[in-house]
Amino acid sequence: HILQGIDLTLKQGQVIAILGRNGAGKSTLIKSIMGLVKKTSGSIRFGEWNLIARPPEQIARLGLAWVPEDRGIFASLTVAENLRLPPIIDPDAPQESELLTLFPILQDRLNSPGTRLSGGEQQILAIARMLRTGARTLMLDEPTEGLAPIMVAQIGSIIAHLKRRGYSLLLVEQNLQWIRSE
Repeated sequence: HILQGIDLTLKQGQVIAILGRNGAGKSTLIKSIMGLVKKTSGSIRFGEWNLIARPPEQIARLGLAWVPEDRGIFASLTVAENLRLPPIIDPDAPQESELLTLFPILQDRLNSPGTRLSGGEQQILAIARMLRTGARTLMLDEPTEGLAPIMVAQIGSIIAHLKRRGYSLLLVEQNLQWIRSE
């Protein structure tokens, strides 16, 4: 019952930030959009599709990607393996070489275990992994949580770059100061 009467429109190339303290329902909103909350009513529209009752894998194939708060990096996989994990849903998806140019920090760590990265590096890997799928709409859950200020600034630069390239982004965040600066 935490989410009621939500009306949200995210246009192409737009960044929207959902702000609030812990327990306000921010992450529940993203999980509902991704089909991970089963007791959802009303409608959730993505383009021409109603997402209600669709399984998460179908929603992802429509071009909607979620970078979870815990980043979802697999400890037993290298950076390269983590990057290549999700399927490509759009043939025009950025190639791995393009992503490594965009995120040079990953190039230097391709053979490192994913969990040997700093929190900021893991966040960059999680974003790159979703971009590799070809999704054009990204939902980032607490992208700056627990990160050093220099990495927070780098995440901000990445988000600005994606917006300029026409990506749509829904950010769930507690850091009002950072959102205001972006």
